[in-house]
Amino acid sequence: MLSMPKIDPSLIADFNLFQGLTGEQLAWIVSKAHSVLVAHNNSVFEQSAEALSFFLILDGHVRAVRTTPDGEQVIVRYFTVGDPIGIAHAIGRDTYPATAIAVTDCVVLAWPMAFWVELAEKIPAFGLNASREIGARLTENLDRIVEMTTEQVERRVARAVLRLTQQTGRKTDEGILIDFPISRQDIAEMTGTTLHTVSRLLSHWEHEQLVKSGRQKVTVVDPHKLFLIADGHKPANRV
Repeated sequence: MLSMPKIDPSLIADFNLFQGLTGEQLAWIVSKAHSVLVAHNNSVFEQSAEALSFFLILDGHVRAVRTTPDGEQVIVRYFTVGDPIGIAHAIGRDTYPATAIAVTDCVVLAWPMAFWVELAEKIPAFGLNASREIGARLTENLDRIVEMTTEQVERRVARAVLRLTQQTGRKTDEGILIDFPISRQDIAEMTGTTLHTVSRLLSHWEHEQLVKSGRQKVTVVDPHKLFLIADGHKPANRV
């Protein structure tokens, strides 16, 4: 990771974590941080390492990966611009619960972990925003647990692809592009299925003109029809 010049406070003003804060408060927050360039495929932090800092993504995308006791890797979530990561203290931990890997070259702001407590105490609006952020992530995680245990695989994969377009989608002439490199294996790890199954589903959806996919690239051509699959209103393709 390479340190970079100081950041203009206005760059974080519109992020959810800092909604309702004054210019003076934002300037103080940024003054306590340092900006870091994390190269593609490098880690921002490692699972089980002591949580000494928390981070905010200013540019790029990050993949959170958790390794199970038997060595299996599970993609927990993708994070994008404006997302705080490594907020171990906020969930009652002193180590990082997963490894954060830069999917593209990333710029992050880093603060000492102790500063999280200071922020929440001195700026109530920050504390409220942080609680909402943690609550939203918890809800999403609970939704994914329900999906993994009750839904057919096609619905799970459709939901995962749609989530990614909502988080990072960019409109193109072909449809909504997931705006970072993502492989079929990545999607399989996100949804608790196999590479073979994801490949069969994407090929089937391409035939039905719902998506276009290539090397580490997925574009949703018909989000409405994919939503119908995700929501169970269309018979799932048996795989």
